[in-house]
Amino acid sequence: MRRIFVPMDQVYEDKIKVTGEDVAHMRDVLRMKVGDEVVASCGRGTNYNCIIEKISDDDILLHINSEEPDISELPIKISLYQALPKGDKLELVIQKAVELGAIEIIPVRTARCVVKLDESKAQKKLSRWQKIAEEASKQSGRGIVPEVLPVMNFNDAVERAKTSDYMMIPYELCESGGLSSLRSKILSGVQSISIFIGSEGGFESSEVDKVVSAGGEMISLGHRILRTETAAIAVLAHIMMLTEETN
Repeated sequence: MRRIFVPMDQVYEDKIKVTGEDVAHMRDVLRMKVGDEVVASCGRGTNYNCIIEKISDDDILLHINSEEPDISELPIKISLYQALPKGDKLELVIQKAVELGAIEIIPVRTARCVVKLDESKAQKKLSRWQKIAEEASKQSGRGIVPEVLPVMNFNDAVERAKTSDYMMIPYELCESGGLSSLRSKILSGVQSISIFIGSEGGFESSEVDKVVSAGGEMISLGHRILRTETAAIAVLAHIMMLTEETN
């Protein structure tokens, strides 16, 4: 069934008014008609099973047939701090991070990042990245649309991330502390995890030291060096499976 996201202020008793880009998409692209069914989510843990009651030029009126709690979200809030990679790799990372349950994605400038974004390009990119997150959320049946934050410098990212229950940084020169450390943290009941993933050139040792000094843990992802987009997906998939397994 088609899924859309609507702000809470568009939910009125047993009706939902759809406005904005979703109107044209539902009417002109998906060719939806009066009587078609759709699931609407307001991002607050509830799914509304609806039927299209009326379609006009500016809005679509939905009638709520029933509502049910959303069960798609992981019990742990995962924040992905992804160093800016080259090309369009970040688009893939955002898409897969949303599918695997991340609550937010924060692009980060690190010492070895090749990509340089000026203010105008960064704003345009951010709009596209958020759109990718929204589409991935609809496709994967998420109850919320994870936020893609503006690009952040490394020091600010560490300051922000250290408020989470557990902060980790996969590093290819780490000789101990594999994913078993992550498993033990999840089993201990942490509520939030921040993950730092480097760009193609990895992290400077000083950056790793900064995360560790702030209370984070350096871990190894195994005996192979993973591409930046692979590392992000591998860690998130592992967390998703562990949390699904223990809940």
